Amino acid sequence: MTATNNANQNLVVTAFWEVNSGEEGAVAALLQEFLPRAQREPGVKEFQIHQNIAKPREFFFYEVFAGESAFADHQQTDHFKNIIVGQAVPKLAKRERSQFRFI
Repeated sequence: MTATNNANQNLVVTAFWEVNSGEEGAVAALLQEFLPRAQREPGVKEFQIHQNIAKPREFFFYEVFAGESAFADHQQTDHFKNIIVGQAVPKLAKRERSQFRFI
């Protein structure tokens, strides 16, 4: 049977961040600025960012893109380059990303 479901073409990206001690408030503020912009991108189907209640230095991202090209486009936006790469990433102790497909 061939896959005809467009959901199978979606790209799911998860990210786990651990921020440097004392930077959790600054990173949370940056992410609150970034999130609505990312959610409005044409290739974004879902984009959520969560902060760990028990360990506020930890953040979890759940992102669903229309495909690999939409993810590539996301990484070329001004808000990604300026807020994430330019301001948030330098405040991180750890950053892990994984990519998945729906089954």
